[in-house]
Amino acid sequence: MFKKALISTLIVASIGSASVAFAGDTDPLFINMMSEGHRAMMGLTFGSKQQERGHPLTVFLNDQGVLVAAKSNAAKYSKEQELIAAIQAKGGSVIVCPMCMKKHGVKEDDLLPGIKLSSPEVAGNALFKDNTKTLTW
Repeated sequence: MFKKALISTLIVASIGSASVAFAGDTDPLFINMMSEGHRAMMGLTFGSKQQERGHPLTVFLNDQGVLVAAKSNAAKYSKEQELIAAIQAKGGSVIVCPMCMKKHGVKEDDLLPGIKLSSPEVAGNALFKDNTKTLTW
C-alpha cells in the first residue's frame, strides 16, 4: 500500500512541476522554403500572417524556392513575389541559398530587390536567435 501511495505522490508531484513551453507573442519565425508554386504560397502566406501578429520573420529560400525570387520568373510567380515584397516592406528578411541559385540557374542580378544572399552567418544569425520557431515548406 505504501508503495502505491509513494508512486501516486511522485506522479502528482512530477505533473505539477512539469514545465510547458508556449510560443511567445513576439518569438521570431524562420521559414525554410524549399518549394515553389502552391507550397511557396502557403509558406509565404503563413509567414506574413504571423508577421502581422508581431513575429519577426525570416524566409530562407532554398532548393526550388529560389525560383520565386527571380525577376525573370515574375509572370509565373507574381503572387509569391508580391508577398515577398510585402514581407520585406514590413521589416521581414528574405535570404536565398547561393548554391541552390546555381543549381536552378538563378543569377544574383536577377534577384528581387532586397533579397540577400545567405551564408552560414546570415542564416545562423536568424535561425539561432533565442526562442526562434522554424517551419519548412
